[in-house]
Amino acid sequence: MLYYLFDYLEKEYQVPGASLFSFYTFRAAMAVLFSLVIAAAYGKRIILFLQKKQIGETIRDLGLEGQQQKAGTPTMGGLIIIMATVIPVLLLCKLDNLYIILLLVTTLWMGLIGFTDDYIKVFKKDKAGLKGRFKVLGQLVLGLMVGATLYFHDDVTMRERNTSRITESFTVETVEGALVKSTRTTVPFFKNNEFDYANFISWAGEGATDYAWLIFIPVIILIITAVSNGANLTDGIDGLAGGTSAIIVFALGLLTWVSGNYIFSDYLDIMFIPNVAELVVFIAAFLGALVGFLWYNAFPAQVFMGDTGSLTIGGVIAVIAIIIRKELLIPLLCGIFFAESLSVMLQVGYFKYSKKKSGVGKRIFLMAPLHHHYQKKGYHESKIVTRFWIVGIILAILTIVTLKIR
Repeated sequence: MLYYLFDYLEKEYQVPGASLFSFYTFRAAMAVLFSLVIAAAYGKRIILFLQKKQIGETIRDLGLEGQQQKAGTPTMGGLIIIMATVIPVLLLCKLDNLYIILLLVTTLWMGLIGFTDDYIKVFKKDKAGLKGRFKVLGQLVLGLMVGATLYFHDDVTMRERNTSRITESFTVETVEGALVKSTRTTVPFFKNNEFDYANFISWAGEGATDYAWLIFIPVIILIITAVSNGANLTDGIDGLAGGTSAIIVFALGLLTWVSGNYIFSDYLDIMFIPNVAELVVFIAAFLGALVGFLWYNAFPAQVFMGDTGSLTIGGVIAVIAIIIRKELLIPLLCGIFFAESLSVMLQVGYFKYSKKKSGVGKRIFLMAPLHHHYQKKGYHESKIVTRFWIVGIILAILTIVTLKIR
């Protein structure tokens, strides 16, 4: 809204300084500050409200040191993240940008699913929360909406690679690529680093690529479901999910900036995606909200994000990566989420396998997800969180470095 106000003031009255709002970098800086202030200023009020309504976390006894001391800590703190993201976005973003609309829908939709889950746990006294099939259904619907929009909407385009040709005067001239609709994505570590999902169906003959959405949309659904569940599993100890996510989002902001900048995308030989630079403002607001939430969620936590926050975080991260066509970097960039999810799958799978084979279920880890394994080994949760953050920073650096390592 402020963007449109200052754009009007600039055009009609030439107000000094109003033109600053035409630069998305300036609005991104403002978004970080706004979201931090909102999270810090109103976060405490939300926590007090949650305490007053006795919206506290019910802690299962897992035999972990200090665990029961957290019983009653306010949950649903993801509302702080959502509020501190959405308000700056509405104030500072171009709201007619398709990608901004997609991310706002993602934030509110996943927030609603998580809120419903937390509501059932707290007010219905059902520790299981929202049934798993309904969570998956909600993620599937979001994946379907995002996938269909990115595939069918006319505003979703990318620039073809530039080519060179020899002119009549025997000089090399660069021919700028045209804007086209495509299902291409980025493949890390390869020189010709683009892959088209349509190749999966091209074997069916001429015209088969018109049905590439049969591959593209299910892949989008799978990615959104996997990342949101990974973020949910990571949210187990104070500051782990929030800090890890902030690192991931910062890296995504850099990738989005170069993908939306024609000069840098051409220099790095990566896809240039028109209008995607506006996402930098959204990402800045989201990053500020995560850091602001950490103010209250760092050990010892004054509030937990609950599924309201964790599902929202995972959904937003997945959709950003998909929009900028960097979804194949998710296993590297979101390596912490991936490790947490993998530890659960391995633990459950091996337990069932060993029980079926010998009648006695065995475990790979002392407890899953992975952070609980280290708690069982006697590590303090602050040490676990800090070390996971360090690993997350290393993974983020490696992800950014893939822009040049091929």
